[in-house]
Amino acid sequence: MLRVHSYESMGTFDGPGLRLVVFLQGCNFRCLYCANPDTIEAGAGTLTDPAEILRMAVDQKPFFGRRGGVTFSGGEPTFQAAELVPLVKSLKEAGIHVCIDSNGGVWNPAVEELLGLVDLVLLDVKQADPERHRALTGRENAQTLRTAAWLEAHGKPFWLRYVLVPGISDAEADIRALGERLGGYKSVERVELLPYHTLGVHKYEAMGLEYKLRDVRENTPEQLDRAAALLREYFPTVVVN
Repeated sequence: MLRVHSYESMGTFDGPGLRLVVFLQGCNFRCLYCANPDTIEAGAGTLTDPAEILRMAVDQKPFFGRRGGVTFSGGEPTFQAAELVPLVKSLKEAGIHVCIDSNGGVWNPAVEELLGLVDLVLLDVKQADPERHRALTGRENAQTLRTAAWLEAHGKPFWLRYVLVPGISDAEADIRALGERLGGYKSVERVELLPYHTLGVHKYEAMGLEYKLRDVRENTPEQLDRAAALLREYFPTVVVN
């Protein structure tokens, strides 16, 4: 059984084409800007038979077209890697493209098998600097960078995702550190620069939690253009999502 938080049908921001996005429960990071704090607790969510998700995906397959498919997001989907492996195998047997959206911070044999099975990994790198990463997420980034190196070594295509948070991850030194670390990777098909937003703040209020970035403003177009230009010095394809 899988612990599922929610679903999004016909999603367009979580991988190529139209996608069924399955948000799974549980996360090892505590990102200050997390838009889904209600997905963090591993024991919450709805216990769901993987066969139900397979049925949903097969039913929606006519809408996926040639590029779409299923994306597992979260939370952190690798929290449930062992349960996901047989489901992903079934989805692949049904001819469905599978993405996993991961922070890359969990590693065990089940995660390794899972990443080897999926068609595409959306790898969220929060910060290239270890200490600034810890301040932002509560965890170091060493495993995330090892996961990126594993994807490169195994020729597994991935999209690099980076949230541009004013004052936290938008400094030129931050962006160049990311480019210098991963810019030579051939498996990086594209970089998605994700604007910082406050759409999840109401969830913190509903849960009685403090949103610690309340005073951080959303990006200006100039900030996004500047960051994208820096990233293009290292990566051939950069998209502001």
